[in-house]
Amino acid sequence: MRFLLNLTFFLSFISAWSQPAQSPSLRTRRTSVITQQGETLNLQEAISAALEKNYQIRIFKAQEQIARTDFRTAKYSFFPNATANLTNNSNLQNLRQTFLDGLRPPQNLYGLTNRNTQVGINLNWTVFNGFGNFIAYDRLGEVVKITEANTRANVESTVASVATAYYDVIRQLQQLVSLRQALDISRDRLELARANYEVGTRSRVDYLSAQVDYNADSSALVAQQQNVRNSKVFLNTLIVRDPATEFAVRDTIIVRTDISLDQLQQSLTTNNPLLIAAALNRRVANLNVKLAQSQRLPTVNLIGGYNFQAINNQGGFGVGSARNDALIYGFQASVPIFTGFNQRRLISNAQTNALVTEYQESDQRLQLQQALEQTYSQYRNSLILVNLEVESYKIANQNVDIAFERYRVGNSTAVEFRDVQRNAVAAETRLINAEYNTKIAEIELLRLSSQILQQNK
Repeated sequence: MRFLLNLTFFLSFISAWSQPAQSPSLRTRRTSVITQQGETLNLQEAISAALEKNYQIRIFKAQEQIARTDFRTAKYSFFPNATANLTNNSNLQNLRQTFLDGLRPPQNLYGLTNRNTQVGINLNWTVFNGFGNFIAYDRLGEVVKITEANTRANVESTVASVATAYYDVIRQLQQLVSLRQALDISRDRLELARANYEVGTRSRVDYLSAQVDYNADSSALVAQQQNVRNSKVFLNTLIVRDPATEFAVRDTIIVRTDISLDQLQQSLTTNNPLLIAAALNRRVANLNVKLAQSQRLPTVNLIGGYNFQAINNQGGFGVGSARNDALIYGFQASVPIFTGFNQRRLISNAQTNALVTEYQESDQRLQLQQALEQTYSQYRNSLILVNLEVESYKIANQNVDIAFERYRVGNSTAVEFRDVQRNAVAAETRLINAEYNTKIAEIELLRLSSQILQQNK
């Protein structure tokens, strides 16, 4: 009987020893991927959908269209203004008259119609107003350019937001894969601890600790699944489609290492739409100064017109019917002499506003240069961190394999193995975040230098 018990114990021990070797290796599990649902969505498709449907872009394009319409119709301000007038007054009268001389009998007339009709056309042509119409026309042209720059800035910002959200989905999926692999390792450890506990080679505390760690990893996996879902919902919102739409993305982030600061600075100075809009606002402010100064000069209008009047009276005294027509022509000139210093106030305010826009342009340039310098420094440091974390990740993976083997044969404790496992997960998380941060810095550099549209064609 004792022989049979010893044989059963020996066979159970051998089964527990050999069970991990029959399952996939730790290294194989760490190269596994998460199966994604839905059609594959690449970055270019996401950007195209956002540029086509994004409501903010539509708003900016509508404002641009309004500015274009104003500019296109502004040329007609150089032509005369024509106004047509039609007036038709009619009245119905009942006339009852008695005469003081007593010689004429009383007169009673009913249903008398009196009609007065006037038709005319008036012309007014401003031939000179201190060149104000030319200045206003140029100003509207600059406003069109400002709306174009604002639209392009919004487009570039949208592209950057979509790219950032797209790579965040990849990052969350990578972290989900990492946690899934950590859970697989914890499962192997739990199964080993259970088998060892059942055959009596390890304590119940070791088995329960493995169960607690497995539950903790399961909880972290569930939380990360929610993070993946949230990132996908946000990306779906940016590309204006049903937030619940399922889709798949690629599982890698490829970063560039050849970005030059000098090229970025040159492109920012010449192409950044925010800087362009600031320069255009300064030009508009200078035109407003000229427009205010033009109000001091004389205004000359040529006037002309033609009026026709028809009268038809059936009762009463005076004219019974008449037809009158007149041709009107001449000119009108006016010079502002004193307006209570109001014109001086308007000119002074316009000059101050021009100075403000000059300050704003300088501040905008300084802020963009600061953002470029900081982002480029972050980008270079992130590249260094990626290289460091790649090395750390490789070492951490090797440590996990070694620690698990030591734990399996009983040469290390569960606490020691758990520490190694946590370090491996942390190293992989740091690597994932370093790659993501480098990519986000790259996207921001391309946005600041206004190269993001060219890079994502």
